[in-house]
Amino acid sequence: MFDPLYQPYPSNRYCVTASNGIVASGSNLATAAGLEIMKKGGNAIDAAVATAAALTVVEPTANGLGSDAFALVFVKDRLYGLNGSGYSPKDISIEKVKAISKDGKMPRFGWTPVMVPGAVKSWERLIERFGRLSLKEVLEPAIRYAAEGYPVSPLLGKMWENATRIYTSRFAGQKEYDEWFKVFTKNGESYHFGEIVKLKDHARTLKLIAENGADVFYKGEIAKQFVKQSQRDGGFFAMEDLESYDVSFVEPIRVNYRGYDVCEIPPNGQGIVALMALNMLKEFECADKNDSETCHRQIEAIKIAFADAKKYVTDPGYMKADYEELLRPEFGKKRSLSIKGQAKVPEPADLSKSGTVYLCTADKEGNMVSYIQSNYMGFGSGIVLEGYGVALQNRGADFSLDENDANALKGHKKSYHTIIPGFLIKDGKPIGPFGVMGGYMQPQGHVQILMNMIDHGLNPQMALDAPRWQWIKDKEILVEPSFPEDMLEKLREKGHDITVAKDVTSFGRGQIIWRLDNGVLVAGCESRTDSNIACY
Repeated sequence: MFDPLYQPYPSNRYCVTASNGIVASGSNLATAAGLEIMKKGGNAIDAAVATAAALTVVEPTANGLGSDAFALVFVKDRLYGLNGSGYSPKDISIEKVKAISKDGKMPRFGWTPVMVPGAVKSWERLIERFGRLSLKEVLEPAIRYAAEGYPVSPLLGKMWENATRIYTSRFAGQKEYDEWFKVFTKNGESYHFGEIVKLKDHARTLKLIAENGADVFYKGEIAKQFVKQSQRDGGFFAMEDLESYDVSFVEPIRVNYRGYDVCEIPPNGQGIVALMALNMLKEFECADKNDSETCHRQIEAIKIAFADAKKYVTDPGYMKADYEELLRPEFGKKRSLSIKGQAKVPEPADLSKSGTVYLCTADKEGNMVSYIQSNYMGFGSGIVLEGYGVALQNRGADFSLDENDANALKGHKKSYHTIIPGFLIKDGKPIGPFGVMGGYMQPQGHVQILMNMIDHGLNPQMALDAPRWQWIKDKEILVEPSFPEDMLEKLREKGHDITVAKDVTSFGRGQIIWRLDNGVLVAGCESRTDSNIACY
């Protein structure tokens, strides 16, 4: 049989245009679900929730019903932000985790790093405030996929195989993870490309949510199983942790980059990293897209922005610095002075005291959504609720067990969060949503695709297809195999420690919708994964 991932020839895509509506995501089936709802009378918000729900079914290797979510929603000449990240259980503490941690660090798997999931509540709140259809109607495609089954796509199969290999080596035979193997493998064997997957428990849970609303997840029978399983297997959750949870609507943060307002969700998200980097980069003239000096400055700006964010960004209720200070033009100008001709290991600035799946949608009425949700680290914690098929995220893995760190673990606290949707506005008018999924690659991807469009004049598809770099740590840089050779040598001369990656799976997966002055929608969708665009 043919290898679905073997690509001996370069592939080229053009932008997609439409005037009535567009849906773009990392899965053709999820994208189709969003378009189905839009053509049934739903708007861009209904389509976004339908796509997000379908993604929990057809891409469980990256997200699920136990995910967190963020969204930027443009409706009636205003941009709204939604923070659907969860908090830690009230009863958890640094001391309790240190007592059970094998290496003195926050565990990455099991019940300890699980936070209250925010995705299901996010769906309901978005539909209530901005949608046109009911949550029950919007969830119909996802329920159908889960109950009737769907075929495994090429990259999904690869990610599933990788996860099964990791989980088998680490967790096989451990009771805490039995449900994961029961739900997401065939008697311990991974699902592969072209096979049909049915998720019966997942379908049942979606039906419960469709019929009873989000309360069944946070206050009803699903919540009771959540707490029961947590307490049985050494977790810290109580019913009040779930019952008291709600998402929050927030004011987006932004910086102006060469006449465009680039908008992100405020902390605890890391969208501020992309904004800080752009705030520095606007101090420089930008040459040709293949100019090594421009690439060098991008890398250095990202490093500096991460250094500042990792020192200060956490749950805004616990931040000791005013994050607005990090976005001021004068701060960006000051930090840009740290970018020299050679690669450096950045230090955070002193301030005044004070993964994942991405999708975007747009409709003919002018509504637009930039949406992202994630379990983190693939399937997340490895914990699945018995009888309900809910795979839980592990966002708490980013907490520190050093009480002096800004991101130190506390009860009912939100952690530094990697998932970030983006949105572009010019002269007060919406240009459109954009995003690049993939852990700490996300703000790096935002900077690269935005500069590809704004500075280099690339269309949305080419902005996504352009070769990417990824900063790892210190002076370590990973680049895609297609990265220009002459640029590599010049960057190495500047002190960057560069490795050429063997594949492109770590460089993020993105989508972009760009609205022209006449209202026509132009979209690009990631060529690095099982993605497409649906429109009419």
